[in-house]
Amino acid sequence: MIDVLVPVLGRGKALGLLVHSLAETTTVPWSLYFLCSPGDEETTEKCLLIAETLHEVSVRTVPWKPEGGDWAKKINLGYLENRAPFMLLGATDLRFHIRWDTEALLVAQETGGGVIGTNDLGNPTVMRGRHATHPLVRRSYVEEHGTIDEPGKVLHEGYDHQWVDNELVETAKARGAWAFAKNSHVEHLHPFWPDGKGGKKGEMDATYEKALSSPRKDMALFRSRRRLWLAR
Repeated sequence: MIDVLVPVLGRGKALGLLVHSLAETTTVPWSLYFLCSPGDEETTEKCLLIAETLHEVSVRTVPWKPEGGDWAKKINLGYLENRAPFMLLGATDLRFHIRWDTEALLVAQETGGGVIGTNDLGNPTVMRGRHATHPLVRRSYVEEHGTIDEPGKVLHEGYDHQWVDNELVETAKARGAWAFAKNSHVEHLHPFWPDGKGGKKGEMDATYEKALSSPRKDMALFRSRRRLWLAR
């Protein structure tokens, strides 16, 4: 069983592709947990309409405003409110491909890894197997370890948005709990990545702009915290 945790902020038009690709390609039991923000009524309503047609889909509106650390906070809440042995740390701008689930679970079984990188088909560092933007995380890994200094949390909530995935991956590497599933394709439809047709996989919007608004601050926090896992 895999819980697909998807923090939501705007991008209602992207939900159809996300859900269709997930439902069409996933062969193991799964659930999709949308985590919406107060005040984002239009997108929340679209999530609720999807939940009415698919019993695997649930919707949760969080009690806080979508400020710094929103993605990490929503993922941490999703972890607390679900129970599957694995979680996919998702987003609205994803397209799932055939065997994404079985390939990731196979690597998890073979390696015993707690953080299994999926291949986002865009980020060069990800495709080289060194990083993951949307990994599969074993629940027992969080239960036993948490972040490097916060038991019971999947992600550190101090980052505005960037570098939070870097901390997750580097911490797992330091613990010997990282593995990469090259053939688990969870495509990231990000405007940074070319679509092979002369365009980009996505369009810049307010949600991306928010996520990209504080790179120096997030990088500084990452560098200051890095000593915590490098000292292991």
